[in-house]
Amino acid sequence: APDGPIAVPVDDDPDAVERVVRAGYAAGSTELRLDSPGGLSAEQERALQRVGRGLTGVAIGEREDGATVRTLVDPGEVSVRQSVRQLQYVALSMHRDALAALDGAGMADPGDRDDQADRLYALVERHLTRGLARLEEVDALGLDRSELFELWATARELERVADHAERVARTAAELDAGGSGPVGDIDDLACRARAVVEDAVGLVVDGRGLEAAHEVLRARDRVRDEGEALDRRLFEAEGVDYRLARVLDSVVRTAEHGGNIAEVGLQRALRRERADAPAPST
Repeated sequence: APDGPIAVPVDDDPDAVERVVRAGYAAGSTELRLDSPGGLSAEQERALQRVGRGLTGVAIGEREDGATVRTLVDPGEVSVRQSVRQLQYVALSMHRDALAALDGAGMADPGDRDDQADRLYALVERHLTRGLARLEEVDALGLDRSELFELWATARELERVADHAERVARTAAELDAGGSGPVGDIDDLACRARAVVEDAVGLVVDGRGLEAAHEVLRARDRVRDEGEALDRRLFEAEGVDYRLARVLDSVVRTAEHGGNIAEVGLQRALRRERADAPAPST
């Protein structure tokens, strides 16, 4: 995660500009020089502005022979825990609204919240990368490396929850479904899947104990089992839109991502138990 400027030659592909900037941000660079002898095209400039808006703390300066991308994030002013909590809120609110749209009780469009989820995850990923390379980064964040990795792993799963919410929202926009029958059953299961995610995040962020982790994993298993049973009912029922199975899959996968977070929380709880255990007598 170098702090000096990194010079990167760019070709005429606007997508390549976006990929390079995102990669440099994730890699922890503080200054990225995009070199293009003839200057950036209008499409490249639009791509650069678009990716800049999607990343926290990025400032873009244009040059005749390219552009300079600086990242102005002070780790001493960042709370990674709060970023993860915020990502949880965004992902679960997207999920809740997507299911409400399926039920005919809300709008399916997630708006700019998916971009917000991506922005929060990118910030956490950046701090992980820099923290692995620099002890001063970890010190400034007020975390140790194990904690930073656990928070990043949690953020990664939450970003996937947001992706499933977007998938449900797209499906809801295609359907004209009411709130009875299988839709109501799916919505009930989705509420419990979101509870798995929320409780799992608490394991990591708040440091809850072993039994709490086991309970979250048992709740994940119940959602998984009931999802399989509901999937069989959808398959056997007549007149059920096959796209509801796609929604059900996203709901069950949401609980699975919560379970992955709970596994991280379980490991954290075991690590704390080991640290608190008395040293063996000699």
